[in-house]
Amino acid sequence: MSYLTKVSQKLLDVESSQAHKFELVSENLFRIIEAGGVIHTFGCGHSSLLAQDIYYRAGGLVPVQPIWIEELMLHRGARQASENERQSGVVQKYLESEDLQKKDAVLIISTSGRNPAPIETAIYCKEKGLYTVGLTSLAYKGSQHSRHSSDQRLEDIVDDVIDMEVPVGDAIMQKGNRSYSPVSSVVGAGILHELMTRTIERIERGGETPPVFKSGNVDGSDQHNLNMMQAYKRITF
Repeated sequence: MSYLTKVSQKLLDVESSQAHKFELVSENLFRIIEAGGVIHTFGCGHSSLLAQDIYYRAGGLVPVQPIWIEELMLHRGARQASENERQSGVVQKYLESEDLQKKDAVLIISTSGRNPAPIETAIYCKEKGLYTVGLTSLAYKGSQHSRHSSDQRLEDIVDDVIDMEVPVGDAIMQKGNRSYSPVSSVVGAGILHELMTRTIERIERGGETPPVFKSGNVDGSDQHNLNMMQAYKRITF
């Protein structure tokens, strides 16, 4: 079976098993946007790429703001970023400088759900009153203990969890005793865009025009996008 075939089946499995959570979370995101809130995103390493994927995106929602912490991002050194994610106290000073408001939401992406950086982000945001959602793989819970001093995992803290259903170790292909080809990025991106799609459609059902970017590579889109950005001055574009 090819990688694409396996990934396609995994996405269909997630669509089926997480249907209720997709509906619940997107309804809450709709209400947050309706009240003038912003959707923040957070991830470390490759999950930081997912956190950026729905930001300033053609066809995507405008009120999306990643939490940028370069110490946890790949371009500053992948190995060091991985080590930083495991250290307590790294995120605190950065989160304190973010415009995180009680009316906002935060999507925290961590496949394993075990490292201090995403866990402490969830704790901080929940204490601030934000609606917190974890995108994580519950398969890790049975065998991979928390690295946080509280022994809590991401799914123990957030308000809602969407199970990415990624196998422990991330690899989806296997030959003999070799596992290879990660699946978390494809599944994570699919989940995020499913949530954004449902939120956009919920805004439409409410009788409003969703705040959605047009592609900057299509003639006539620049003024539309400028108007969108001016309506959300809290966000760094």
